[in-house]
Amino acid sequence: MNLQKNTILKSLFHRKPKKLAFKIPFAYFLVILFTVGFSYLVLNKISSNSAQKKISEASLQTITSIQTNVDLMIENVNNYSKMVFSDHNLQNLLREGGVYANLETQSKVSAYLYNLMQAVPIIDSVYIFDNSGHSFSVGTQELPNFKEANVEDAPWYEQVVLNKGKYILRLNGSGAFSERAGEDNFVSFIRLIRDIDNTSRLGVLVMNIKADSFVQAYSNLLNQDSFQIAVLDENNQLIVANPFEDQSGPAVQQLITTNKDILQQKFQESGSGVFSMNSGSQKYTVSYLSGGNYNWKFVSIKSYDTIDSKNKSLVLLALVLLIINGTVFFMSSFIISRSIIKPIHKLLRSMDKAPSGNFRKVNVELNSYEFEQLFMGYNQMIEQIDQMLKRIIEEQNTIRKAELNTLQAQIKPHFLYNTLDSITSLALSGLNEQVCELIEALGSYYRLSVSKGQDVITVGEEIDIVRNYLKIQKTRYQDAFEVQIEVEEECCQFPIPKLVLQPLVENSLYHGIRPKGSPGTIRISARSMKEAVEITISDDGVGMSQEEIAEILYTERKGQNKSFGLWGTMERLRIFYGDKDCIQIESEPEKGTRVTLMIPIGVVPAWEN
Repeated sequence: MNLQKNTILKSLFHRKPKKLAFKIPFAYFLVILFTVGFSYLVLNKISSNSAQKKISEASLQTITSIQTNVDLMIENVNNYSKMVFSDHNLQNLLREGGVYANLETQSKVSAYLYNLMQAVPIIDSVYIFDNSGHSFSVGTQELPNFKEANVEDAPWYEQVVLNKGKYILRLNGSGAFSERAGEDNFVSFIRLIRDIDNTSRLGVLVMNIKADSFVQAYSNLLNQDSFQIAVLDENNQLIVANPFEDQSGPAVQQLITTNKDILQQKFQESGSGVFSMNSGSQKYTVSYLSGGNYNWKFVSIKSYDTIDSKNKSLVLLALVLLIINGTVFFMSSFIISRSIIKPIHKLLRSMDKAPSGNFRKVNVELNSYEFEQLFMGYNQMIEQIDQMLKRIIEEQNTIRKAELNTLQAQIKPHFLYNTLDSITSLALSGLNEQVCELIEALGSYYRLSVSKGQDVITVGEEIDIVRNYLKIQKTRYQDAFEVQIEVEEECCQFPIPKLVLQPLVENSLYHGIRPKGSPGTIRISARSMKEAVEITISDDGVGMSQEEIAEILYTERKGQNKSFGLWGTMERLRIFYGDKDCIQIESEPEKGTRVTLMIPIGVVPAWEN
C-alpha cells in the first residue's frame, strides 16, 4: 500500500522546474521590440481604418435608431387614424351619405379632430372625403388646398383602394395639395375609412404630418459633433434634413441633389451600406438604410476632415505612450521576474518532498494576492490529501466492522439454538420432510451470508437470503406473520452490497409484528426504475413516530441498541455509494413501517472512484 501511495503522490507532485529568471526579461524585450516596430509601421493605417469603421458602425446604428423612432411616430399616427375613423359621430355622418348630411354631427367631428391636433402637435391638418367626392378639413394653421375636383382624381386614390384599409405615405400628398409659401414639406398619411360594422367603404382619411416633426423624432439622438441626417421618400425626394453645423460646407440638400444618381445606384444595390462621396475638394462618408414598410431612405453624412484630424493626433499620442511604456516595462521586468521566481522556487522545493509522504505546509511571507491564494490552495490540498488517505483507511475499517457486526448478529447463539430446537421438535413429531426443508434453509442461509468472501452479490441472491431467513422464522412463529415477496425478474441480476435486507426484515419482525400481539404481514418488493432499483420492506406492525425513529437511529449510532439495525445498514450504504441518499423510512404509529432502498444502477464502490 505504501508503494502505491508513493507512486500516486509522485504522479501528482513531480514537476520539472522551469528557469524563468532569463525567460521573463527576454520575453519582455522581444514583445516590446516587436510591438514598437510593428506599431510604427502600421499604426496609422490600422487607426485610420478603425476610426472609419467606428464612424460607419456608429452612423448605421444612428440611422437605424432614427428609422425606429420614425416608424414609432408613424405607428402612433396610425393609431390616431384608427381613433378618428372609429369615432361614432364620423361613422354616423358618413353613413348618412356625405360629410354635409348633418351639420351638427359634422361640427362635433370637427371639434373632435381639432382637439386631437391640439393634443398631438405633429398632425398639421386632417381631411375627410366621402364617397360622393365632398370633403371637409380641419387644421391648426393655414390649410393646404386640395387641387383635385374629386378625390378619385388624386394620384394616390387607386393605391389607397387597392390597399383595402392599409395606409400609404405620400410627400406633400403627391401634388394633390397646393404648396404653401414659405412652409416646409409635409407627409400625407392616407387610408380608407370603413364602416366598423360591415367594413363597407365610407370615404378617405388624409392626415398631414409636419416634416419638422420627423427631425424632432430623432433630434435627441444627435449631438454637436454628430452626423448630418437626411430622410428621403420612396421616390428619393428629400423629406427633411438637418443642416451642417459648419456652414462653410455645402448644404445637405445640395449634396444629395448633386449626387442623386450615385445614391440611387447604392439604394438599388443593397438595403444598407457605407461609401465615400466627393463634393468639390471635400470628401464625405455616407451611410444609408432603406426599405421598411414604406421604402423610405435614411442617410447620414460626415466630413472626412473631422475624422483625419482626430486620427492623426491619436496615432502620435499612442506611439509616444507605447515607447515610454515599453521602456518602463523592460526595466521593471527584472524586478517583477525576481519577485515571481523566489516564492515559486520555495513551492517547488516543498512539492519535491511530497511524493515521499512528507506533507509539509509552505510558510512564506507574500505580498501578492495571487501567490497567497496559490500557497493557501497548495496547503489546503496537502491537508486534504492527508485527510483523504486517513478517511479511506477509516472507511475501509468501518465497512469491515459493519459486515462483521451484521454477520455476528445473524449467527447469534440463541438464533441458532432456537432453530435447532425447532428442528428437534419437528423430528420428534415425525415431520421429516419439514426437518429437511428447515435444515436446507438454515444451510442456504449461512452459505449465502458468507458468499465466499464477496462484498457484493446480486439482488436475487440477497432476496434468497431473506427467503431462507423468513422460512426459518416461519417455523418458529407459525401463525405470527405472513410474507409477500414481489420481485421483477430484471432486478435479480443487479449488484447490491451483501446483507443489507436481512437486518431490515428482522426489524420488521421483532420490532413491528411481534409487539403488535396479532398476526401481521411483511411485504418485500423490488422494481427496476430508470437509474436505480427500488427495494421496499414494509409491515403492518405497531409503527413508530418521527421522534421514535430519530431516537432509534441515535441510540444505534451510539452503540446502545442490541440490534445492529437500521443505522448499520444506512452506514454501509452511505460508505459504499459515497454519501448518496439511498434509504428512506416512513412510519406511523399503529399503521406500520415502510423502508425504501434506492440502489443506484452501475455505481461502483466510492473507494474505487
